[in-house]
Amino acid sequence: MCQHQPLCPTADSADREAARVVAHRPEQGWSLLCNGVVLFEDTGELLPDGQIIAPHRPLTPGRVTTAA
Repeated sequence: MCQHQPLCPTADSADREAARVVAHRPEQGWSLLCNGVVLFEDTGELLPDGQIIAPHRPLTPGRVTTAA
């Protein structure tokens, strides 16, 4: 799909999220990357083959909660 130089990472590579955005729908919470990956604002992904990648936000100190 990618036709610019340098080529973007493929959908099956570890750095697939580094591909260029070709469509952005912030009101719906997703972006389409040029490698065919749909990236959701919660960091979940839908790969072109239908595989789902669960959200993988890093846990920052402000988001970590502990049980009392």
